[in-house]
Amino acid sequence: MRKASWFNVGSLALGLAFLYLPIAILVIYSFNASRLVTVWGGWSLRWYAELIEDRAMLESAWVTLRIAVMSASAATVLGTLAAIALVRFGRFRGRVLFSGMIYAPLVMPEVITGLALLLLFVAIDINRGFWTIAIAHTTLITCFVTVVVQSRLLTFDTSLEEAAMDLGCPPLKTFLTVTLPLIAPALVSGWMLAFTLSLDDLVIASFTTGPGATTLPIRIYSEVRLGVKPEINAICSILIAIVAVGIAGASLLAKFQDVGRGGVAGLVAR
Repeated sequence: MRKASWFNVGSLALGLAFLYLPIAILVIYSFNASRLVTVWGGWSLRWYAELIEDRAMLESAWVTLRIAVMSASAATVLGTLAAIALVRFGRFRGRVLFSGMIYAPLVMPEVITGLALLLLFVAIDINRGFWTIAIAHTTLITCFVTVVVQSRLLTFDTSLEEAAMDLGCPPLKTFLTVTLPLIAPALVSGWMLAFTLSLDDLVIASFTTGPGATTLPIRIYSEVRLGVKPEINAICSILIAIVAVGIAGASLLAKFQDVGRGGVAGLVAR
């Protein structure tokens, strides 16, 4: 086994510190008793208690969570259908145009996407607010789900579906009872990725928002311009904890499913 050099270890440590040290500092200072975010005043839950009474921040957080759950769920359904069409239908008329429209948000700057959606909503005379943000986020994150699910379908063993249909299982039931459970880890991963992308989006939401639909990133950005308040560190720490728990849960679910499939394969082999 090749021994890691000090240069590689140091580079890895610097990279991890660059990525995670600011997050760790933010979480630590969310427990700071001082009102000045740059001055340590001891450990305290004061700002978490005051965050509970910050009605505007909590309403923005609730709007953000609802939009993230709704758009991630819609994007998972649409992205799964798009991935199935690209993998299973082979070459069909309009495939290049369809795949280009699916993958366009991956390479297109968010400013252009947000402006295009804004012009669309203005052209069809839709009042901007909660639903326009949800539609915009679904448009943005569907491509990410498609990539995740498509990569799983490309390595999927279709003989399992063929065996089920040979035994008399209809195509729809085969998909629901055989294909869907086997690609479930990809669906969960795609949903979590879509949820995270919707949760922290600022650019597209700022273009498509309206009265009564202020998301948490927009609220934080508007308040940070006047100075960082300790409550912002607290709400950011809570969001980090939510995302971390979600990612850990998805990883454990995928691990348990892999273990379960390994056990079933071992029994079949015997």
